[in-house]
Amino acid sequence: MSSNRTRRIAKEIADIHGDSLSQIKADVVGNGEDLTHLKGSFKGPPGTAYEGGTFKIDIRIPNEYPFRPPVMKFETRIWHPNVSSQTGAICLDTLSTGWSPVLTIKSALLSLQSLLSTPEPKDPQDAEVATMMLKNKPEFERVAAEWAVKYANAPKRQSGEGSGGSTAESRKALKRKSKEEEEAERVAQYGGYNQHMIDQFVLMGFDLDRVVDAFDYVGIDRNGGEEYALEEAYMGDITARLLGEP
Repeated sequence: MSSNRTRRIAKEIADIHGDSLSQIKADVVGNGEDLTHLKGSFKGPPGTAYEGGTFKIDIRIPNEYPFRPPVMKFETRIWHPNVSSQTGAICLDTLSTGWSPVLTIKSALLSLQSLLSTPEPKDPQDAEVATMMLKNKPEFERVAAEWAVKYANAPKRQSGEGSGGSTAESRKALKRKSKEEEEAERVAQYGGYNQHMIDQFVLMGFDLDRVVDAFDYVGIDRNGGEEYALEEAYMGDITARLLGEP
């Protein structure tokens, strides 16, 4: 393994160990000498069927890292449209075409955790799960919560509790804002930029407001809120601004 790659991976692992707030974990497998095989984990997000569970991830670092993404799969079985219920294989842009060398092992794990809150059943890894979510969401949430209890040690919920409970849903409906209001707030929060383009930096640990300011400073085109691929030079300028470099 090249010394530069070794130093980068070691620093990323140390940064994860030094962050107690996110509860993201990553450790070297075995005797600690092979930095290309890690075990990661994170907690299921609050307010989801996965809440309270601990989900373990197998991580393999390719020779071309950071220019190629880490290869990740769920070790913990999970009922989710973007994860194979049989093999743990993952469908996520961050781990494929959306990867950038400025991203890290931590940001990839945070993206996986975020995926549990925002599943994409129309771009599935597991067609059976996706079909259930689209056609019978309460049943999907029931099975997802059941699997979280069985395989991820999530606490068992009482009937009607959690994301699938009708009582909880009724309470949420009373407080729910209109879709138009929520969309207007989201657009304002992201400064008119595409949310996914901003979030790739937020997932690296930078505050949302700082990322929006960096986009403004560098002069990134808002493109009507539509997503497009940033050139590497712009990626570097934004990262430098966020890191406080001149």
